[in-house]
Amino acid sequence: MGKVKEDRTPYQKKLRRFSWVIALIVGTIAAGIFAHGTLLGGTLGEMFMLAVAVAVAAIPEGLPVAATAILAVGMQRILAERGVVRHLASAETLGSTSVIATDKTLTLTEGRMEVTAIVPYAGHSEHDVLRVAAIANHAFMEKSNGKTHGSPTDIALMKAARNAGITREAARAGEEFVRTLPFDVRKRYLASVNRAETGELCAYVAGAPEALMEQALNVSAPAAHELHERLNELAGRGSRVIAVGTADAAEESRGITLSRFALVGLVALRDPVRPGAAEAIREAREAGVMTIMVTGDHARTARAVARETGIIESESAEVVTGEELDTLSDMELGRRLRDIRVYARVTPRHKLRIIEAWQAKNEVIAMTGDGVNDAPALKKADIGIAIGSGTDVAKETADLVLLGDRFSIIPAAIREGRIIIDNIRKVITYLVSGAFSEVVLVGMSLVLGLPIPVLAVQILWVNVVEDALPGIAFMFERGAVNVMRRHPEPKASPLLSRPMKRIIAIITIVSNAVLLLLFAALLRIGIYDIAHVRTFMFVALAVDSLMFVFACRDLEKNIWEYNPFGSLHLVVAVLLGFGLMAAAVYMPFLQTMLHTVPLDFFDWVVLAGFGVLNLALVEVVKALPRWQARFGKQ
Repeated sequence: MGKVKEDRTPYQKKLRRFSWVIALIVGTIAAGIFAHGTLLGGTLGEMFMLAVAVAVAAIPEGLPVAATAILAVGMQRILAERGVVRHLASAETLGSTSVIATDKTLTLTEGRMEVTAIVPYAGHSEHDVLRVAAIANHAFMEKSNGKTHGSPTDIALMKAARNAGITREAARAGEEFVRTLPFDVRKRYLASVNRAETGELCAYVAGAPEALMEQALNVSAPAAHELHERLNELAGRGSRVIAVGTADAAEESRGITLSRFALVGLVALRDPVRPGAAEAIREAREAGVMTIMVTGDHARTARAVARETGIIESESAEVVTGEELDTLSDMELGRRLRDIRVYARVTPRHKLRIIEAWQAKNEVIAMTGDGVNDAPALKKADIGIAIGSGTDVAKETADLVLLGDRFSIIPAAIREGRIIIDNIRKVITYLVSGAFSEVVLVGMSLVLGLPIPVLAVQILWVNVVEDALPGIAFMFERGAVNVMRRHPEPKASPLLSRPMKRIIAIITIVSNAVLLLLFAALLRIGIYDIAHVRTFMFVALAVDSLMFVFACRDLEKNIWEYNPFGSLHLVVAVLLGFGLMAAAVYMPFLQTMLHTVPLDFFDWVVLAGFGVLNLALVEVVKALPRWQARFGKQ
């Protein structure tokens, strides 16, 4: 695990780059304002305070708070779907997921194994097969309540043996238990070692049929052919097939070694597919998310379950085993990657390679796992997903823990992840548009030789007080109807999408042009003193910001296509914003602090018209791409 690197999430990387770009732009503009203002006769102290205020305004410091709040709300919503996000940033990574690599057992199936067939071999009986299965079993029962603990396969084998009147204690009669050999991913079997009355060691083995049949001395070539046909028949029905047998054991310096294997029989177990698994896979597919199966089961078993759940749609679909994977170079695997939907008989090492192959394609991959050996793959994946009944190591390593062990939790978590990304983008658009407007307004006023339109303290009030509440209110947005009908964004997609750039540009350019015209007109008319004009400009910035928030609820649809007041939190935040703005203008102690004066009725009429005009311009910008597409086809 120590060799596996844990990278930043895609959005963390984008936000980091975005912050550097903003810092560079803001630093340059602030320095220019300070220098230009000083040359025009402004005092060093006044220009320094203005440059600092502009810099503070231009850097959307509310973004980290709002983004963190959005992530926290998203985590709570995922928890409501029975998923626990262990790392805050992982909640947004879920929204970028383009590939889900899932195990079969417990996520797609119920993990409720039942023995469906027993195939004795070489003169053995079903009783002999179940006796070996009972001894080579790592499940255990609590004497206090009779509850059985262990893997679904071990529990099913123990239950079948018990139903046949076989207990592990009775099966071991005359033998002393020595130790268990845990499942070895390379050898593909586990064993229980006993000492016979003669003092000799013997082992009872259970594992992959191919592994035991290959080593069993009592399996001839013709018999192996017949057993493989029977194995393929059972696996083709979606059954997991386990081989059981015996072996001689010997204690050596490096531990206990096994030899002289003898096959006793095969056991087929069936694990029903979870209700809703196929629907969840279809939902993921409609969202542009590919689901692949990565399992240690037999290829035919994996294929049958993959067909039943809709991962593959035909018998001719490609299934690659771990052995076949080892023969593929990285280039060959990369070329065939999108065509392979099922991997069978894989080890944790293979899982790690599959993850790296998808990441080399710049895809965001989620990987499920439940065992200690899955930890490196869970750590390497963009989203490591552990099932709730898995090992503590897997859950500690994972980014998402499925409390209900259901695959359907994953698409639900992806949906919430996409909503998180959408809401963060809404906040970015809202805050950056307002911040740039303030910077350009001050900068252009100085360039045109006009007085400073708003004071430093007024800029800070708009930025910190007026913009903060609506920005935070975006965390409660429930997401667009089509959030799971669009494809995930590539890793390389920019933080600012085209709609965001268009909206930010129109607010920055057109809105400031109108504001500058109003400012110049009010100064030229000469009816109002500079304090009144600055109060007007201060309120205009706030009105623009508070009206613009409704356009940000959906960056692609127009306001008449959705209910702009559909979010109660946003409406309350805007009303509070208007209330704070009125307080800043009419409350004496705030008037003193912010250098404002009361506005008259005519001022408010003009300000309301300005807010509506800006909102209309934003809606035109949002509609332009569709109008161009519509008229371009005619």
